[in-house]
Amino acid sequence: MKRTRWAGRAVGRWAAGGALACLAGVGAFLGIADRSGLPTVPTPKATEFPTELVSRGAALAAVGDCIVCHTADRGVAYAGGRALATPFGTLFSTNITPDPETGIGGWSKEAFKRAMRDGVSRDGRHLYPALPYDHYRRVHDGDLDAIYAFLMTRPAASAPAKANDLIFPLGFRPLLAGWKLLFLHQEEFTPRPDRDAEWNRGAYLAEGLGHCSGCHSPRNLAGAEETGDGAYSGGVAEGWVAPALNGASPTAVPWTADSLYTYLRTGVDGRHGAAAGPMGPVVHGLSRAPEADVRAIATYIASLSADRAAPKTPSPPDHAAEAAKANPAGATLFAGACAGCHEGGAPMMTQGRPGLPTVTALQLDRPDNTIRAILQGVHPPTGPAGPTMPAFAASLTDAQIADLAAYLRSRFSDRPAWTSLATAAAMVRKEDTQP
Repeated sequence: MKRTRWAGRAVGRWAAGGALACLAGVGAFLGIADRSGLPTVPTPKATEFPTELVSRGAALAAVGDCIVCHTADRGVAYAGGRALATPFGTLFSTNITPDPETGIGGWSKEAFKRAMRDGVSRDGRHLYPALPYDHYRRVHDGDLDAIYAFLMTRPAASAPAKANDLIFPLGFRPLLAGWKLLFLHQEEFTPRPDRDAEWNRGAYLAEGLGHCSGCHSPRNLAGAEETGDGAYSGGVAEGWVAPALNGASPTAVPWTADSLYTYLRTGVDGRHGAAAGPMGPVVHGLSRAPEADVRAIATYIASLSADRAAPKTPSPPDHAAEAAKANPAGATLFAGACAGCHEGGAPMMTQGRPGLPTVTALQLDRPDNTIRAILQGVHPPTGPAGPTMPAFAASLTDAQIADLAAYLRSRFSDRPAWTSLATAAAMVRKEDTQP
């Protein structure tokens, strides 16, 4: 899957980089930039780890989706090399197989935990917060031990790290000390006594290994998540809008714990939509996680919007006649390219697939997700039986995509019309063709 930029124009990237550099300089000035290296250890043998511990680590790694970021396209699992585009440039993930030269084979458990919680490599270098160590600080010792055991029993692969491509001066790692001084204050998760065990388990997984707010919360100029009232109020990941999950959720139909479980487990929910973009790999990971853990995450996430106001209309909108009159070109495109699957009564609609009146992408303030779904298609994250939609990048022009998106918005939403759709389509198409 093509990795695209988070968000923002070039000026914003430079402004963000400058802000981060200035803030990070505080830490460097205070003399906290240097961290000592930890000694290498003999690579543990796979037989040293109890099978139950490795199995638990596999389940936790699935929740954390470690394989996605640490596996290059068509690369060896966990051997790194995936390009991670950020507003500050491109980072490349590292090898976390037990190869002693290019991976973590020489890392002790203490070195691994320090990297996960403090963002410091075994050799003392600061790690970039693309590794969400601000979330992993919440993870308990025993679970980090289990993940360590799981990774140390993966096949070793020789894969040297690729050089990052960051805007100046962010390639100077000691500057990250200032970022941590300002933003790395999270503590290990403590259960809330006023909540039941399932909710607390879900909160632990979502706020820790799952790092759900990493995509679903806005970020400041220094790339740190907004917390407090800003948490879960929506963000951007790889060019896709990550909708708000709190009371500001834009969904036409409120999420429930059951519908969230179905979505997270299978990649599709009949009243919200199908997992696309970055959510596809997340669902793929959760499809292999323990059922109880996925239910717990769903319970926790559903509670974030439990006080959301009821929809203004008793049923989802479908303004077919009005939309066709206002946008005949879009209506014609829909009839030719989309109606066979998405019109009421189509065979797909009898199989529990989402109807467009309740698809969240059409309710968002921005058209990004709708445009990306049309251009890129939707691919099943959990196997051939999952939701599938063909890509139309090769068959529709930017102007046609704009007409189609405008028609979909006006027909299936009561929200204001999107603007500059042809420009947005051209921008997404350009991003998708960049190497």
